[in-house]
Amino acid sequence: DLYSFRFTDPEVDAEGFVPLFNGRDLDGWKIMGNAAGWQVVDGVIRSESKKGGNWIRSSEQYDDFVFRFAFKIPPGANNGIAIRSPLTGDAAYVGMEVQVIDNAAPGYAGLKPWQRHGSIYGIAPSLRGYQVPTGSWNHEEIRVDGRRVRVTLNGTVIMDVDLDEAVANGTLSGAEHPGVDRRTGHLGFCGHGAVVHYKDLRVKRISGAERPNEG
Repeated sequence: DLYSFRFTDPEVDAEGFVPLFNGRDLDGWKIMGNAAGWQVVDGVIRSESKKGGNWIRSSEQYDDFVFRFAFKIPPGANNGIAIRSPLTGDAAYVGMEVQVIDNAAPGYAGLKPWQRHGSIYGIAPSLRGYQVPTGSWNHEEIRVDGRRVRVTLNGTVIMDVDLDEAVANGTLSGAEHPGVDRRTGHLGFCGHGAVVHYKDLRVKRISGAERPNEG
């Protein structure tokens, strides 16, 4: 099932960013599957590990944009940010997924570079060592401009890639990732059965183009 909510009349800040979260409810988001899998608690979006690993995506689509947010993870957490994703399907393949994961967890000792936090899953690796301790808030920016994607974590650029160059000789995962060729799509959070907290969600369109809200 798909649960749809509409976020109306967001306020633009001095830098041209608009909020993607009103701090009260999931107005402006589409929930794929069990609506109980995502909750708003004390002004924070929280994925609920015991209520399904479903994903949520923004009602609107974005082509070129800057997305800023804060996230907090417990030990061993795993989640992700969907970019240029369609409404249905696994965003890591049909769109792109920027990893949100506890790099230091013993259970993830064997992570490949393209699975680390801030990497584009299967496509481009990130640097590690810039997360704050689990249980504290991290601050991240994802900039998607044409064929270039850059991730900045707590003030340090940890991934900066040209998508065409990244897949010129095939994907790092060895799997097909048709979403790498998409030019627009939804933002979202990719639930993987772990508790993760998100707040201060803001987005700015670089191109200024409006896109259909479905697809």
